[in-house]
This record gives sequence, C-alpha cells and structure tokens, in this order.
Amino acid sequence: MSTRIAFLKGHGTENDFVIVPDPENAIALPPAAVAVLCDRRAGIGGDGLLHVVRSAAHPEARHMAAEAEWFMDYRNGDGSIAEMCGNGVRVFARYLQRAGHVTEGDLAVATRGGVKTVHIAKNGDVTVGMGKALLPEGDVTVSVGERSWPARNVNMGNPHAVAFVDDLSHAGDLFSPPPFSPAAAYPDGVNVEFVVDRGPGHVALRVHERGVGETRSCGTGACAVAVATARRDGADPTATGTPATYTVDLPGGTLVITERPDGEIEMTGPAVIVAEGEIDAEWLEAAAPA
Repeated sequence: MSTRIAFLKGHGTENDFVIVPDPENAIALPPAAVAVLCDRRAGIGGDGLLHVVRSAAHPEARHMAAEAEWFMDYRNGDGSIAEMCGNGVRVFARYLQRAGHVTEGDLAVATRGGVKTVHIAKNGDVTVGMGKALLPEGDVTVSVGERSWPARNVNMGNPHAVAFVDDLSHAGDLFSPPPFSPAAAYPDGVNVEFVVDRGPGHVALRVHERGVGETRSCGTGACAVAVATARRDGADPTATGTPATYTVDLPGGTLVITERPDGEIEMTGPAVIVAEGEIDAEWLEAAAPA
C-alpha cells in the first residue's frame, strides 16, 4: 500500500464527511480505520466516510454497475456500514464533478439502498431522489420534560416521529432520546423532529438522531418533516396530482423538499468540498491496526 492515501473533506448543510477516492477498491477500510479517520480530535473528523469506488470493482455493487458507474460505500462515523445518507450522496456527487468523472446534469449513484438518481444544477445545488415515504397508522406521542405533543409517524427507510411545536427551544437539549409512546411504534428507536412554522411552505426543525443526539442536519428527517407538514396542511400529491414543496431550515443550512404526484421525494441542497490532502498510511495502520 502507498504510504499516502488521498482524501477530501466535504459537507452538506454541515453534515460532514471524509471522502476517500478509491476507484478500484484497493484500500482496506476496516471499521477501526474509519472510526479513527472520523475522529474529530485524533483524525480528520466527520459524521461519516464516503468511500468512492467504481461499482464494477465492489462485490456489493457489481449488480448495479450497468445502471451506475460509481458506488457510494458509505460508513458511519463509528465505522459501521450504512445503506444510505442523503446529505452524503450530494457530497459524493460534488466530488465526482470536481474530479471530472461527471458534469452538470443527471447521474446515477449506486448505494446499499439501491441506485439513487442525482441532478447537479448549474447553480451548484444537488438534487437527490430519496424514494417514497411510508405513513404507518396509529397515534404517537413524544415528550420533553413536562410537555408532550402528538407526532406523525413517517418512515423514509428509517423511522421518524415529527412533532409540531410552538418554539424550537421546547425540544430541550436533545442529548437524550425524547421519550415516545407507544413503545411498539418504534421497536428499534426513532429519529425525532421538532418543527415550527416559518411561513407558507417554510418550516424549521431540530432533530434528535437515534444513537447520536442532536445533529446539524438530517436529510431523511427533512423529507419526513416535509411529508408530515404537507399532510397537516391537507396536501397529498399522490391524491391531487400537484407537487408539494417545502423549504426546510436545519441548524446547518436549508434544504428544499418536493413530494411529487408519484410519491417520489426529491431533496435539493448545497454540497461543498472544503479541503483535500493526504492521509499518512503508516499513521493509520498504527492508529487502527488490523
């Protein structure tokens, strides 16, 4: 292995990532190595890692190679493997553009959650097809301290409880998971979004991501909030044939979410590359021995 490994650093609405270009899947990235690279004090720092591999070179993506040349081998900051990350896909696409692999316009990105459609606009924004939302039936309640609110159960491939509040400060510190009931609604835990109105078609949120705490941005959370807000406002694009679009402010920036008449949800937002450099492979091997 080379003693130097190229990397970049990027973020989408302050959801930040270490990017490791590796077209031929030649770099070993075990969980311990990913965790060290994502460590904000001992490594580069990031919420996750984007391993950039050609689909044909990765055993988990070869079956998608005919549809998408590039595979986003996404890892969480603790080194665990994840199926999909909406903010990560935007940053992944921005890297491909920067490296000259793609240009403005449409492209397909293979993920463990399937092939995602992506559009890079001339103004730099990136739009990602996020799939369809599921709306499980049943009443859900979330609580913070003495306050409780009804919440909308929305599944974007991961579970969300969306609660509309009068003030975002009512969400508390969000260090601990907000209690919810009934427990059977979310047997594996839940991402909880607290939402306030900013104006017509415009909301703001804070989010507790399960297993993490409060985060600066959550792409699936923004999509869940847009769907829940549309239903609260009496809008259902699959019934009316009219798209519903919401501007969603997150602590780390702003996303625009559109639910189309076919039920597909599109997320549009910025993606920024902030730095590039080299990882010392000897340091990485010593910090995260195999």
